[in-house]
Amino acid sequence: METVKESIAALSDSVNTKLNDFQRDLDKVSSNSPLTTASLAAEFMSFKSFIFSALNALQRQVELLGGEIDRLETRKRRKMLLLHGVPEEKAENTSAIVTALAADHLNLANFSSSSIKASYRLGRSLDQKPRPIVVKFTDTAVRDKVWFAKTKLKGTGYTQSEFLTRTRHQVFMEARQRFGISNCWTREGCIHIVTTDGERHKVETLSDLRSISNTQKSPIPEKSEAPKPAEHKQLALSRTKRTAKHK
Repeated sequence: METVKESIAALSDSVNTKLNDFQRDLDKVSSNSPLTTASLAAEFMSFKSFIFSALNALQRQVELLGGEIDRLETRKRRKMLLLHGVPEEKAENTSAIVTALAADHLNLANFSSSSIKASYRLGRSLDQKPRPIVVKFTDTAVRDKVWFAKTKLKGTGYTQSEFLTRTRHQVFMEARQRFGISNCWTREGCIHIVTTDGERHKVETLSDLRSISNTQKSPIPEKSEAPKPAEHKQLALSRTKRTAKHK
C-alpha cells in the first residue's frame, strides 16, 4: 500500500510540473515568441505518452496489491466451507444443523458441535431458495475431513463448496463455462482445470485463465476424401447420362 501511495504522489508531482511547463509554453506562443505550434504539439505528444506509461505502471501495482489482498483473504478462508441446500428456518441454530447433517450423512468419527468455531447463513434472506451456510471449523484438519467426505452427500440434495473470494468465484464460473463443469474444480482456494489437450492447470486470476485458454488448439476439421480418378470419371459419365436428352 505504501508503494502505491508513493507512486501516486510521484505521478502527481510529475503531472503538475509538466502541466506548468506546458502552460508556460502556451503563454510564450500567445506572446509571439519563436516557439511554434509544431514544437508545442510534439511536446504535448511526449507528455501524453508519459501519462499513459505512468498510468499503466500504476495499474500494474494496483493489480499486484489486489492479488496480495485476495491471497490473504483466501488464506483466512482456509478453515471454511459452504453447505448448500439446507432448508432455512427462523431462529435456527446453524451449528446444530451442520452437526446433525454430518452425523447423518458424513459418518465422521469424533465430529461434534465443538468442531465448529462459527456458522451463519450467507447473504440476505430469499424466499426462493435457502441461503448457503458458512461453516468455519476449529482447524484445517477437521475442515479437510468434512470436505473429502462430500461424495457421501450424493443424492441427498446437499452439496459442499469452498468459500471462494468474489474474484476467484468469478474465475471458477468462467473456467466452467469454457472447459466444462467436470473439468474444473477447486482445492484450497485455487481453481484446477483439465484442458482439451489433457494438460492440468492451476489458476487464481482471470488473466491466468485467459492465458491458458488462448493456447488451446482448436480441433482440426476432418477433410473429406477426394474421389479417386476412376470414381471421378464414372461420376462424370453418370451426370452426362442424366442430362442427355432423347430425340
